[in-house]
Amino acid sequence: MKKIYFVSALLIIASMVLAACGGSAAPAAGGIKVGQVTDLGGIDDKSFNATAYAGIEQAVAELGVEGKYLESTQQADYNKNIQQFLDEDTDLIVTVGFLLGVDTAVAAKANPGTNFAIVDYAYPDCFGTDFVEGQTCGSATELSNVLGLVFAIDQAGFLAGYAAAASTETGKVATFGGINIPPVAAFMIGYEAGVNYYNAQKGTSVEVLGWDTAANAGSFTGNFDSLDDGRSFAESFVQEGADIVMPVAGPVGLGSAAYCQETGSCKIIGVDTDWTVSSPEYTDIILTSVLKNMNVAVYDAIKAQVDGTFAGGVYVGTIANGGVGLADVAGASAELKAELEAIREALGNGSLTVQ
Repeated sequence: MKKIYFVSALLIIASMVLAACGGSAAPAAGGIKVGQVTDLGGIDDKSFNATAYAGIEQAVAELGVEGKYLESTQQADYNKNIQQFLDEDTDLIVTVGFLLGVDTAVAAKANPGTNFAIVDYAYPDCFGTDFVEGQTCGSATELSNVLGLVFAIDQAGFLAGYAAAASTETGKVATFGGINIPPVAAFMIGYEAGVNYYNAQKGTSVEVLGWDTAANAGSFTGNFDSLDDGRSFAESFVQEGADIVMPVAGPVGLGSAAYCQETGSCKIIGVDTDWTVSSPEYTDIILTSVLKNMNVAVYDAIKAQVDGTFAGGVYVGTIANGGVGLADVAGASAELKAELEAIREALGNGSLTVQ
C-alpha cells in the first residue's frame, strides 16, 4: 500500500502517529498545502527523495504549511500522483527528478492556477519545440507557474574527484550511476574532471573507472533501488583495482557501502546528502559526500509560495550560493584541505571551471 504522510506545525507528533497508520493530520494553520511526488527509490532512500522532503519538513515546522508526499514505484505513477495532488487542491506540487519533466510540464500547462517546483529539470531547452505526443513545453509565460530547481553538481563532483585522487592507494577510483540522464551524469562528469585536474597538478596518473565524459558513457545499473546491484558493481570495480567508489544511484549506493564495509576493500563517496548523517552506520568507510542541497531550494520555493512571491523560472544551486558542496573528507591532511578550499574558491568565482 502506498504510504501517505501529512505533517503540520501544530500537530507534528500526532501526524507522525497517523502517518505510521497510513492516515493524515488536520490541515495546518497556514492552510497552504505542499505535496511532493517522489522519483523511484522511495521517500526513505536516505538520498535524493529524502533530501528534497527535508525541505518540506522544515517548512512544516517553520512556516506552518501542510506537507505530504506520494511515492512513485514506477514511472506510470508520476502523472497519477500529480493528478491526486491536483484533485486535493494542493497549492504547490514539488516533483523530484529529471524523469518527471514531461508529466510536470503537461500538468502545469493544464493547471495554471497551481504552482509547481521540479528538482533537476528546467524547461528553456524545449520552449516552442515538440515536447510529447504533439504537445509543446510552451512559452516562458505559459510555464510561469513552474520553478525549475537545478544544480551545478559537477562543481561539487569536481571537488570529490580531486579528493578521491588524493586519497587513493591503488591509483584507481570508480563511479557508476543509476540511469544515464543529465542530473546523474553531471556528478560523474565533475568527478572525472576533478581527478584529471589532480593528475595535471601533481603529475600523477590516477585512473577513473565507470565513466568517460568524451564518450558520454559509463557504468549504469538501470535502476535506483537494487542494493544487490550496488554490491556487485562495487565488487567489480574493486576487482579492477579501484579502492574508492562513488555510486550515483540513490539506495543502490547503500549496497556498495555494505560491500566496502564488509570486505574492507574500498571507501565510498556519498551523494546528495552527507552520508555520515543519513547513513551513519557506514561512517567508517565513507570518504566524503557530494552535497546537492535540494532541501534548501525546496524550502525557499515553499517560502515564496507562503509569502506570495512565487515565480516561475530557474534556480541554479552552485558552489558560490551554497546550493552544492562537499562534506568533510575523512583523514584529509592539512595540505589537502587547503587545496580543496582553494579549488572551492576558484570554482565559486569562476576562475576555475569544470571541463
